[in-house]
Amino acid sequence: MKIKSILILALIAAATATGLSAQNTSSPYSKFGYGLLRDNATSAQRQMGGVGYAMRSGSQVNVMNPAAYAATDSLTFLFDMGTDLSMFWRQDGSAKSHDWGGGLDYLTIQFPVSKIIGVSAGLVPYSSVGYSFGSEISNGVTTHQGTGGLNQLYIGAGIMPLRNLSVGFNVSYLFGNVYNDVYSSQSGTATQSLFEQVMEVKDYHLQFGLQYTLPISRKNSVTFGLTYTPSKSLLGKTYVLKYYDTSAAPDTIAPGMVNLRGNYSLPDTWGAGISYDWNGRLLAEVDVTYQNWSKAKFRQVDDFSDTKFDNRWRIGAGLSYTPDHRAGYLKRIAYRLGGFYNRDYMMVQGNHVRDYGISCGVGLPAYQKTLINLGFEYSQRQATPDPLLKEKYFHITLGINFNQVWFYHNKLR
Repeated sequence: MKIKSILILALIAAATATGLSAQNTSSPYSKFGYGLLRDNATSAQRQMGGVGYAMRSGSQVNVMNPAAYAATDSLTFLFDMGTDLSMFWRQDGSAKSHDWGGGLDYLTIQFPVSKIIGVSAGLVPYSSVGYSFGSEISNGVTTHQGTGGLNQLYIGAGIMPLRNLSVGFNVSYLFGNVYNDVYSSQSGTATQSLFEQVMEVKDYHLQFGLQYTLPISRKNSVTFGLTYTPSKSLLGKTYVLKYYDTSAAPDTIAPGMVNLRGNYSLPDTWGAGISYDWNGRLLAEVDVTYQNWSKAKFRQVDDFSDTKFDNRWRIGAGLSYTPDHRAGYLKRIAYRLGGFYNRDYMMVQGNHVRDYGISCGVGLPAYQKTLINLGFEYSQRQATPDPLLKEKYFHITLGINFNQVWFYHNKLR
C-alpha cells in the first residue's frame, strides 16, 4: 500500500510541478513591481480568509508558519496540492471586460522525523504576473502584456523544545522570470515594435516562525503565532530588449545587463496571529501581516517603468467548524468561513492599491483521513483615492490533502 501511494504521489508531482510557474493571473495591477504577492496559504486556509500564523494542526500542512510542522503526528505523512480557477471582471470608466485564469497553485508534503520534529517541503508561489491591455496613440496602438512570476522551492523544519512551544524555519530557493512587454503598431503599416523588460531571479529566501499554545481548560486552548522573514537584496539580472521590427533580431540591449544585487530587494515581513480552539471542532483565528516595502529597492531601467512602493499590511479572519469527527459523514465535514482586507505594496499614479474579500468552503472527508477542500472566494481590487481600474474576482479553489499512516509497524507476526 505504501509503495502504491508513493508511486501515485510521484506521478502527480511529476505531471503538475511544471504547471506552478504557469499559474495564471489576469490583472493589469500585476504589471508593477514583482507582481501580485501570494502568502503561502493552502486551499483550506484560503477558505478562512488566508489565515495560518497561529494554526496548529497535525493533519494540515501549514507553510505560513514553519513552527506548525512540529505538530505532525509521529505516524502521519501529508501530501497537499491545490488548484485554482478564477473569473475576472474589470471596469475602467465605461469600458468593461471579462476574463478567466487558473492552474496549479501549490504542492507540499510533510512528515515527522521524531516525536518533537516535523519536516515539510514543497513548491509554492511567491508572486504572479499576468495581464494584457491596449491603448491608442496618435498614429497607432500600443499593447501591454506581462507573464511569469516568482516561485519558492522550500524545505523547512519545526521542533518542539518545550511542551506547548514550537519554533521552525523555511529555507527556499526563490526563482522565476518576469516578462513585461510593450508592443507598438503604426497605423497603415505591418511593422510592429517590441520593448521587453526581462527579470530573472535565482536566490534563496528565509523564514522563521514561533507558536505557543496556552491551554485554558481540557477542551479550550489559545495559540499565538509569530513569523519573521528578513529583508534581502536579490540575486539575478534584468535587461531590456528593443525590437524595432519583431520579425528580426533585437536591435539593442539597453542599458545592458543589470545585476539585481544592490538594485532590487525584498523587505522584512512580519506575521502575527492568534487562534482559539474548542475541542478540536471549532477554530477561530485572526492574522496580521506587515511588510515595509517603502524601504525595498526596485531600480527603474531605461525609463521602462516607474514603480513606487509603500508599506503593505493585511488582516484576515476565519472560522472552521466540524460538528463531530466520529459521527456520520455530514457531521465529519469541516465548514469554513473567512474574510480579509489587504493594502498592497505597489503605488499606481500616486494611489494605493487595495483588495478585500470573503471566502467559504468545506473539507470533505475521503479515503482514510484524506480531505478534499473545496472553496469559493469573492474579492475586489481597486486603487484609492482615485479608483482607476476596478476589478472583481471569483475564485474556485480545490485542494486534496492526502493524510496517510506510513510509519506504523505491526509488532504481531
